[in-house]
Amino acid sequence: MSLKGKSAIVTGSTSGIGQAIAEAFAAEGCNVMLNGFGDQAAIAKLREDMAKKNGVRVEYNGADMSKPAQIADLVAKSQAAFGGVDILVNNAGIQFTAPIEEFPPEKWDAIIAINLSATFHAIHAALPAMKAKKWGRIINIASTHGLVASAHKVAYVAAKHGIIGLTKVVGIECADSGVTCNAICPGWVLTPLVQAQIEARAKAENITVEKANRDLLAEKQPQLQFTKPEQIAALAIFLTSDAASNMQGTQLVSDGGWTAQ
Repeated sequence: MSLKGKSAIVTGSTSGIGQAIAEAFAAEGCNVMLNGFGDQAAIAKLREDMAKKNGVRVEYNGADMSKPAQIADLVAKSQAAFGGVDILVNNAGIQFTAPIEEFPPEKWDAIIAINLSATFHAIHAALPAMKAKKWGRIINIASTHGLVASAHKVAYVAAKHGIIGLTKVVGIECADSGVTCNAICPGWVLTPLVQAQIEARAKAENITVEKANRDLLAEKQPQLQFTKPEQIAALAIFLTSDAASNMQGTQLVSDGGWTAQ
């Protein structure tokens, strides 16, 4: 399968899962709009390297995904740059943990804005043009926490459950339009952020990083291995394919058996 000539927006794509998805799309011949925060020189290098390696156009837009006007502008500028947007991957997200009674209201508002509302605003802006040309792929990066809960993650769990519901509604409304909307639910994914958490845990508990790795996984997953960002990217590629054209409003889960228990 080739995505040559297609164009994609991948939010939160300057690191981790989003970056892996952006790189996978570029490798399939897809033009990509990167989005996210980070060192501007590093982002410029990422963009340039991705474009040169794959012979595609790679642009960057630093839209703040908590700001609806900036999200609409991200979609408009992507459409202008590429002549349209065929694929939208809603991946941007943040996290904060605390018991509910100690959870800062401003953290709740920020997580709901970026992890849930941003997905609505991006779809709202991108969907009309997709429907007009009778082809589009909307992929929402949810989480195992969109299906089950964990303590101290009230905003994240609420937002990711909301993403699952939003995905179902968009899928239903897009039936027979040529546009599909589906979600991916990763369990533990070994990103730089998670690796830093593991190393901090190892230091705090005076254990090896390997044991901290195993302990973290064992809390939730029967299969004691992390999902790789590249595996999530492969699922995203699959969801753009003809093989997935009759999938609508559903979830692909990669969680080492977490939700099978």
